[in-house]
Amino acid sequence: MAETQQVEDSKQAARVEKKAAKLAKQIGSFAQAHGGAEAQVAYIGHEGTRIVLVGEDGGWGDLVAPTYAIAQSAVEKAGVTVHEDFDGDFAAKVKTGPYEWSRMAGIQLGGPSNG
Repeated sequence: MAETQQVEDSKQAARVEKKAAKLAKQIGSFAQAHGGAEAQVAYIGHEGTRIVLVGEDGGWGDLVAPTYAIAQSAVEKAGVTVHEDFDGDFAAKVKTGPYEWSRMAGIQLGGPSNG
């Protein structure tokens, strides 16, 4: 019985490692495309953990990891700087355009609903 549990634990660890490696590769690709990148990791509840990426060129994107531990492992493997909060100088690096403004605040500001 103990051997069966060890095998299952080993398989689970391999799945976690594989997912973290896949996310790290995606983070690395983003960083390469944007002249480098920084990240912020935030637990979003049952859905998982969000990794927000901001490129040196102001481009941004995000990924969702199934757990906080996988997200942390992924950003560590990718070698990007990780911020505790999405504020201040880090948030100021994000460049948004008309699309983002209309999507995020367009309805409230009288812009198109994009719906």
